[in-house]
Amino acid sequence: MNPLNHVAIIMDGNGRWGLKKHNSRNKGHRAGIDTVEKIIKISLEQKIKYLTLFAFSTENWKRPKTEINYLFSLLENFLEKKLIKFDKNNIKLKIIGKKNFSYKLNNLLIKSEKKTLKNSKLQVNLALNYGSKKEIVNTIKKLNKKKIKVTEQNITKNLYTKNIPDPDILIRTGNTNRLSNFLLWQVSYTEIFFLKKLWPDFEKKDFIKILNKYKKIKRNFGEI
Repeated sequence: MNPLNHVAIIMDGNGRWGLKKHNSRNKGHRAGIDTVEKIIKISLEQKIKYLTLFAFSTENWKRPKTEINYLFSLLENFLEKKLIKFDKNNIKLKIIGKKNFSYKLNNLLIKSEKKTLKNSKLQVNLALNYGSKKEIVNTIKKLNKKKIKVTEQNITKNLYTKNIPDPDILIRTGNTNRLSNFLLWQVSYTEIFFLKKLWPDFEKKDFIKILNKYKKIKRNFGEI
């Protein structure tokens, strides 16, 4: 049975779900928050140590400003309401990506990371303003500036995900079979699961089914 430490998720399909159900993309984003809460709870139950959620990409800035503002207001509200619960449940929050947001949101993200820094039951990595290609390029620039030799090991040690094991599983909902510039370096040997379901429809049984399937996969890592 394969050990399971880290699950990464591309939470795709919120906007389409909202348009289909309520003629509103924003209502889909709101429903997606409920699914996030459920998956965090299940991750705790399953004793998963790391959960990485792709919340906002560097490409998402191309969306309408009204939708972007709504997404950030949802995030602010989520953190303000759930931070105490996170801390109580021994959940650590880490942001991967550049904190180029409003003064209020930046401070809230920093506060959330500091308050939960010593927690150890589950680490939730929120990928915000994140793009994997930029992450890799910036890492190489950092190594060159410090005159550190560019090697696989040194790149890994200087990514946003330093000290975090590579994902065992990557899940993408939304019936789209691509990685969309997410953790390109880190998922070289990750087991990838693409689902037709939109993110707000992703349920506990779907998550558990993937976890069970993963545990039975023969993982060779290039060997026979």
